[in-house]
Amino acid sequence: MPGAPRFPSNSLFRKTAQWFERANALLLDSLPCRQGCFSCCIGVFPVTILDRQEIQRGLASCASKDRNRMQDKAREQVNQLGVVEPRLMTSPFVDHWSDGEMDRLTTRFDSLPCPALEPDGRCGLYEFRPLVCRSMGIPSDDGVTVTGACAVQTSVPLIQLSKSLRDEEDVLARIEAQQLTSLRMILDAQGEELLLPYAFVSEMGTGSREDTN
Repeated sequence: MPGAPRFPSNSLFRKTAQWFERANALLLDSLPCRQGCFSCCIGVFPVTILDRQEIQRGLASCASKDRNRMQDKAREQVNQLGVVEPRLMTSPFVDHWSDGEMDRLTTRFDSLPCPALEPDGRCGLYEFRPLVCRSMGIPSDDGVTVTGACAVQTSVPLIQLSKSLRDEEDVLARIEAQQLTSLRMILDAQGEELLLPYAFVSEMGTGSREDTN
């Protein structure tokens, strides 16, 4: 990504992974999230420009053949998405899409694998995976009902997370929001959320300073 801003490793990603590990331990390691399960790696979903920054850092650290393979797969998916939804050819940002519009597109492309998904089910960019991937699997809890995080999670642990862990989850969400605001200003980006394949390509095509440097 010649000329684009370079960013250091973000501790938010590490802290989010550590939060998941503590939460999973409290739930007695009962979650199905482990190597060999890649249900949540199939399908298109939104990530943020923070996630894109981390993914780009990971791609830069890969061997060229691995980086090219993932980016070629992502570009192919970007082309497919653009044919179905032409406005994505102008901007990849989906911040202002309605829930119905997003649901229709994600349903149509629910079989697309993440560009980093390896044939054996491993993640080719595991150390640089998005925040949503780092926290995925912990059941949501509204204080009354505990709900599974995915279709694979057909039952939820009887144990609920402690208030301190839920409070930490809220703190991490606030830090993410603050960092997104700052990064959007630095990049002069049109939005904060984009579909996963766009996080793998070198150019966002948004008219941001990142594209014109």
